[in-house]
Formats: sequence, structure tokens, C-alpha cells
Amino acid sequence: MLRMRGRLDYRISRIATRPLGEIQPDALDALRMGAYQLFELNGIPPYAAVSESVELVKPGGTAVAGFVNGVLKGMQRAGSPAFPSLDQDAVTHLTTWGSHPQWLVERWIRQYGAEDTAWLVEANNRRPEVIIQPFSMTTTESVRVLSGEPEMTAEALQFHAKGIRLTHGDVTRALELVPGIVQDPAARFVTRYIGAKPKDTVLDVCAAPGGKAVGLAQRAGYTVAADLSLQRLGRVHENVERLRGQGVPINAGLVVADARTPPFREADIVFVDAPCTGTGTLRRHPDGRWRLQHSDLRALVTLQREILLAAAACVQPGGILVYATCSLEPEENAQQVEWLLQNIEGFAVAPPSDFPLRLDRRGFLHVLPQEHGFDGAFAARLRRIR
Repeated sequence: MLRMRGRLDYRISRIATRPLGEIQPDALDALRMGAYQLFELNGIPPYAAVSESVELVKPGGTAVAGFVNGVLKGMQRAGSPAFPSLDQDAVTHLTTWGSHPQWLVERWIRQYGAEDTAWLVEANNRRPEVIIQPFSMTTTESVRVLSGEPEMTAEALQFHAKGIRLTHGDVTRALELVPGIVQDPAARFVTRYIGAKPKDTVLDVCAAPGGKAVGLAQRAGYTVAADLSLQRLGRVHENVERLRGQGVPINAGLVVADARTPPFREADIVFVDAPCTGTGTLRRHPDGRWRLQHSDLRALVTLQREILLAAAACVQPGGILVYATCSLEPEENAQQVEWLLQNIEGFAVAPPSDFPLRLDRRGFLHVLPQEHGFDGAFAARLRRIR
């Protein structure tokens, strides 16, 4: 329902006798649920959708219940309204039918154009697939094992992404059969972009929830997975212990630490998977699009710079600094790297020599939901030259 909130609110606003901002929160939630059942779900009788929503607000009094009942029945009689088309009014189309906040839609239209933004919005409104990255089996073997189980089907990913799409079945059971992690291909591309070698010591200063840290621990000599949150670091610990119990060698240590003041000596590779707006993962977190405000972007840019400055000091001469986000916003991505290069001497862009995706002219990685069909991600790889 959260995924379609903008679309539902447009339907409600066409019938309700008061602006949405003046409707009691409980009543608005009931209207959204009723509208969702009436227009977005199949198999629910209209009378059931209306009566269930009305029951939710009866404790608030007969006036509220009557209002919800009247609006929902009015929507049922009116049917689906005409939504503005992309050609007529791109912003309104993508905020109502596309169900995204106006400030994000306007930003993306300036960045990508209306047509590409429409593809991005459509990608965000699709439910994410379950992708498993296997560690100790080949993709072919993993698919065979999973597809041989009752009530479970899987297929290999195409494109350049190693992984298995679990099309049907229980995820926990799948991970028992195939040692690995649930991870979107965008995150795996970032891990590969880092270019860790078996002899490298890697410092991952913002490690939780840990998918990339676990992937690095498979590739590098030793990985320190650090995070400010002990609770979030617990998720990393669970994955590490599960995989070790399945016989997968994970050479990593976990440390609670603030990335702005990292208590570490210099390392071969320092990886900053920075806290960000997460606008590349809105299909996975549909509530995020409604929580996020433009002021959050400004605050996160400041935090990212503090972390970058501290992380840069942990890179040994000749070593690598990798900065990554799951954001689509230039202020959090390429502009941050440019800021670092202008404010700290001794670093130069050093993209990996062999990479399956096309990088931009600077050698930065951009994974776009509307282009690749995965989550959005950004990464830049810098070498400390002195």
C-alpha cells in the first residue's frame, strides 16, 4: 500500500470533501487501505473493502465512520479517475499515478529527463526480486540444488551479474541449501569494483548490514567490518557465523567504531559505504520515499564529508579509497568525490582495469534501476599517490 500511496491519495482527493491534510490520520489510513483494496487488488468484493475500512475507524465515532464510508462508496461509484498523462504534465503524472513525492520527481526530471524518470518510477514501483549470491557453489550447481527442492524454483541471473533469482520458495531454506547471502546485484558490482586482492587488508568503516563486507572478506586477505551501531553489526555477525558454520572461509573481524573517528592504522583498502538518502533502493524500501525530505540530503552530505576525510587518513601510500552509496543524487555521489579531490592532496581516480559494466568518463560506477533493472548504486575508486 505504501508503494501506491500517491496514486491512492489522488483517488481519495477527487472524492473527499476536505483536503487530505485536514483528514484525521486514522481516517486517511483507512481510506488508503480501502482504495487499495478497491483498485489495486483483485478478488476482494467492493462491499468487503468498504466495510473493513469503516470498521477500523468506528472507535473514533460515527462521524468519522460515516465520512470514510461516504468517500469509499463515492470512489466505488465514480470508478477510476483520469490521471494526468506524462505528456500533459510529467510532474503530476509521476507524483499521482507514479506515486512518488514531488520534490524527488522534479529533481530526477532535471537529472534524467521526463521519459527516463518515468522508467525509474516504474522500476521503483515493482516489488524487488530475491537474489542470492552463492559463495561455495557455482551458479549452475546452486540452481540445480534449489530447483530440486519441493515448493522451490530458481534461475540463474543473466547479464553480468553472478547470482540466483529465487522465483519461488522460502529464503531461509534456500540459504541452508546454498551458502550465500541475499544481495542485489548492484551491491555485488560495488564489491567487485573495489578490486580487493587476496593479500589486501580491507577496512570497511560503515559495514552494516554487511553484505559487501562479507563479500570483501571472501576476496581479501583480512577485512575489518566496522559500524557505529552494535545492533546493526549484529546482523553482520549472524551472516558471518552462519557462513562459517557452512564451511565458507570468512576472514573478518567485527568492531564497533564511529567512521568519523576511526581507531585504525592505515590499510591497503579503505571502503566507505556511506550513509545516504538511499534513493537507489526505493523499490526495496517504499516507505523511504515518503519519509525522506530535501533537508535530509543536506545533512547527509555533511556527514559523508566528515566520514570521507577520516577514511582518507586511514589509506596507506599506494593504497585504495573506495567511496560508495546507494543513492542516485549527484550531491552524494560524484560531487562528493570531486570535493574530496579538491580538498585533500595526494589522491587520484583509479578505476579497476577490468570491469563488466561501462563506467563513466571519470571511471565512476553508476548502476541505475531504470537502466540495469537492479538497485541504484554509485562507487568511485581512488588511489593514494603520496
